Amino acid sequence: MTSLLDRQPAVLVLEDGTRYPGHAYGARGTTLGEVVFTTGMTGYQETLTDPSYAGQIVLQTAPHIGNTGVNTEDPESRRVWVAGYIVRDPSRVVSSWRAEETLDDALERDGIVGISGIDTRAITRHIRSAGSMRGGIFSGDAASLAEEEQLRLVTEAPEMAGQNLSDQVSVEVAEVTPAVGEKIGNLAVIDLGIKQATVNNLARRGFEVHVLPQNVTREQLLAIEPVAAFYSNGPGDPAASEGHVELLRGILDERLPFFGICFGNQLLGRALGLGTYKLPFGHRGINQPVKDKLTGRVEITAHNHGFAVEAPLEGEFDSPAGYGRVEVSHVGLNDDVVEGLRALDIPAFSVQYHPEAAGGPNDANYLFDRFRDMVVEHLTKKDANA
Repeated sequence: MTSLLDRQPAVLVLEDGTRYPGHAYGARGTTLGEVVFTTGMTGYQETLTDPSYAGQIVLQTAPHIGNTGVNTEDPESRRVWVAGYIVRDPSRVVSSWRAEETLDDALERDGIVGISGIDTRAITRHIRSAGSMRGGIFSGDAASLAEEEQLRLVTEAPEMAGQNLSDQVSVEVAEVTPAVGEKIGNLAVIDLGIKQATVNNLARRGFEVHVLPQNVTREQLLAIEPVAAFYSNGPGDPAASEGHVELLRGILDERLPFFGICFGNQLLGRALGLGTYKLPFGHRGINQPVKDKLTGRVEITAHNHGFAVEAPLEGEFDSPAGYGRVEVSHVGLNDDVVEGLRALDIPAFSVQYHPEAAGGPNDANYLFDRFRDMVVEHLTKKDANA
């Protein structure tokens, strides 16, 4: 493994031509993707293994990264998904009894090209002003490429808008996690980039969790006789996921209770007939304030999204797709972005953030209880009408 003391040159190049020199970190080579920043002060291993970051070069605004190393207990999925990694001051010493290797070694092993020793505050301020943009990290032999060639590679990389990345992160065959305690029934989970903590939270609420591939058909989904359905978080542009929208409309037509988070919130919006749009620099971190309009409570929540739903923030409105009345249930207090939807005439709701608290705050964990209660109430009414 390469030592952090071996400070080989590297450079971050943004599509507007801005360049930030630094030192190679993790694997050496070239990586391209959308450069985004996350404001979480903790949980870097959960961040790296969050499938929602597929296709993105992630910048940590927290300056000191790697202090607690890496272990095999904290990953949120089967691999690291970020396209690249930007940190200011990587720790040269690991200080945790749980650590099994250094973060630098883990990045190098998994082929994740990163850069360190770089002014992450300056990059964050630039992205906040100019918006998220494509970028590339060049280290090793690639660091000596001509500046014009590096910029050409960056500007020829695909933009995040218009990309459907679900097939890159989803399971290929169904995976089943047994219910903990008394079983409510089978839950059909569409894996668009799910985190393990979400599966665990659903299982603890009494669901036998069937994590299904993103290309599952309506017939295959109904074959497991689900009592409800769930859409996970995930990467990509919701406008490029028409197949998932059509599947969700089939779920709503069946009157199956539905809960969606993050990407699932955007897809519920589109299924209800609403539009989505790309945010200038997105919401990424574990300190985002959101108001639950039902209770008036303000929660500190974990976010990782670059797209949002277009909907009126106040009052009820009719679903353009014919699913009855809808309201915005949660609102982001930083910029008034729609952070949740609730259908009033069918059993369906969603939030734009991550209630599973890995590795973020626990304020929104009650949403899993709200989902369980909705399913139980739906089943009770169904039995009463049978």
